[in-house]
Amino acid sequence: MQLHSLMIDGQQIGYRQSMGSGPAVLLLPGNSSSGLSYECQLDGEIGLLHRLVAIDLPGFGDSQPVVHPDAVLGIQGSARMVVKAVEALGLEDAVVVGWSLGGHVALEALSQLPHCKGMLIFGTPPLAFPPDLASAFLPNPAMGAGFNPTPSEEDVRAYVQAFFAPGTKEIPEFFFDDMRRADGRARAAVGGSIRPGGYEDEVEIVRTMHVPLAVLQGEHEQLVSLDYLKGLVMPTLWRGQVQIVPGSGHAPHWENSEAFSAFLTAFVEECERRPR
Repeated sequence: MQLHSLMIDGQQIGYRQSMGSGPAVLLLPGNSSSGLSYECQLDGEIGLLHRLVAIDLPGFGDSQPVVHPDAVLGIQGSARMVVKAVEALGLEDAVVVGWSLGGHVALEALSQLPHCKGMLIFGTPPLAFPPDLASAFLPNPAMGAGFNPTPSEEDVRAYVQAFFAPGTKEIPEFFFDDMRRADGRARAAVGGSIRPGGYEDEVEIVRTMHVPLAVLQGEHEQLVSLDYLKGLVMPTLWRGQVQIVPGSGHAPHWENSEAFSAFLTAFVEECERRPR
């Protein structure tokens, strides 16, 4: 896994890339997280087979400092930057993977990625407008820290712990460090996106999607409602149902990286075989 950066419209965008040269996969991290969360994939077998590129969203990870917050933050601003990064890195025909906030950004960007071969989201409940937040998310008190520009250390610990299955003791410190070093304006802008004109209707996006869509969910997810996901109309849903990653919570790509990578590998291979 190698750390790189590029400048887009004056904004630094950090990204990590695997050693593989096969069909490309774009990995988008979650709220207050970075591409380090995909370390198991970038440095694993799938990273040796495929060109995996994990981009830090503006205001998070190594996509700092934020130069023009009004233009690059929030769901729409992040999506614009992702589209430009895709062009700069030659990832136009990649499979796009989004974790949590990264999944919302991926859905927002899809209409501007005409050559995208498929999309995989996890920890991401597609939201209509107005959003039914009470149904989409589980009632976890830690959720609010994801929109707080100045969370306390207690908030940081609770929020990150909610990424993992209940009772998880060994959480890598970088997950906490990523949240501590994030630009608080980026978190506030995510919450500010939930307004008229702040994001596209994601329920409609998945209902009318023409590329394959994989939806994964950790078996012990603490933030997103599985029942809500099952109730959505998703005609291109991979394997016809939400795929459950055993022994994991909101961060299955880390908690059960072997199972997650197996799902991702199979999905990418099917997208590659699909007639264009």
